[in-house]
Amino acid sequence: MPVHKVLVVGGGITGSVLSLALAQRGADVELVEISPQWFGVGHGITVQGNALKALRSVGVLDRVLRRAVPFDIMRLRRADGGLIVELDTPHTGGPDLPSTAGALRSDLQNALCDAVYDHGVTVRLGLSVERLDQSADHVDVTFTDGSTGRYDLVVGADGINSAMRGLIGIATKPHPVGMSIFRVVGHRPPEMDCAEVYYGGPRFKAGYSPISPDQCYAYLLDENLDASLVGPRAPLALLRERGAGYGGLWGEVIASLPADTAVDYRWIEAVLVDEPWHRGRVMVVGDAAHACPPLIAQGAAMCTEDAVLLAELVTGDEPVERALGHFMTRRLPRVRMVLENSLRLAEWEIHPGTPGADPARIMSETLQSLTAAA
Repeated sequence: MPVHKVLVVGGGITGSVLSLALAQRGADVELVEISPQWFGVGHGITVQGNALKALRSVGVLDRVLRRAVPFDIMRLRRADGGLIVELDTPHTGGPDLPSTAGALRSDLQNALCDAVYDHGVTVRLGLSVERLDQSADHVDVTFTDGSTGRYDLVVGADGINSAMRGLIGIATKPHPVGMSIFRVVGHRPPEMDCAEVYYGGPRFKAGYSPISPDQCYAYLLDENLDASLVGPRAPLALLRERGAGYGGLWGEVIASLPADTAVDYRWIEAVLVDEPWHRGRVMVVGDAAHACPPLIAQGAAMCTEDAVLLAELVTGDEPVERALGHFMTRRLPRVRMVLENSLRLAEWEIHPGTPGADPARIMSETLQSLTAAA
């Protein structure tokens, strides 16, 4: 029998898309989010075509694209801004969608939040799951506020530091990749029309993407600096110091940032649960099951693909156990390929001059393979 009542744990991109996809297929969905406030926050995000396809399937793409910036090319530049090459990027969502769009993460999340409410999903904020008790045909859940509920299926979409992984006995934990990222949102110069990446400078690389009519998202990939810097308010002076040596439009954007600019600094981590992501009728998806370095910009795409396919399978005619098995058969090889190739790219960034390193080939082959249906 297909599932009817579903609990989704985590209200980020994965949990929101999953809740929408389930509700649109007739499921009774409850979403719990540990934050007491639920709205879009954060920096820019690169949304590849296969993520755009997933957003279209749940009805939010048009709203997202009203402010996002779609483009079909990317440029590689030297540290001084000189052009190396302009590349066409594969249309991973099909020929009728842009290959890529830059968006403000808050615009995307706000569109998803509004749609979740509009589709009648029950949203509960400021709590999460404390205990799970499984039977053959249901899961009894005790929440952190003491309340309880019974569900046909429970899905943890609670991110790379997922608590749900541990609750169902999955011991896999994220690990540092060996590089970190500074991220800022700044003013978009009129000539910025696509994502561009700068190579050959003092750090691993720098880049940017337009994310709205007047904003851009700029980043710097660096070695892991002191862990005390990790957070949403790293010093702007440190970003400028570490990014000295990158010119062109990147240098102009960083130089023009106001003194109170929020600089997000994170160590980049990765995780892959290389075994079934479910135990009985409880499972984890999205970054809770797999998260990779952002070197192929497929993070949001892999998460939204998970959500749409899971909703399709568990609301079909198969028993839930068989549906979850089919989900794993389709998803694990695809996300493993993306993660392994992203980690290979990270290794080549960290150890330049590695024999046989060919980042352009790996990126192209990965994206080309993702044009096949998820």
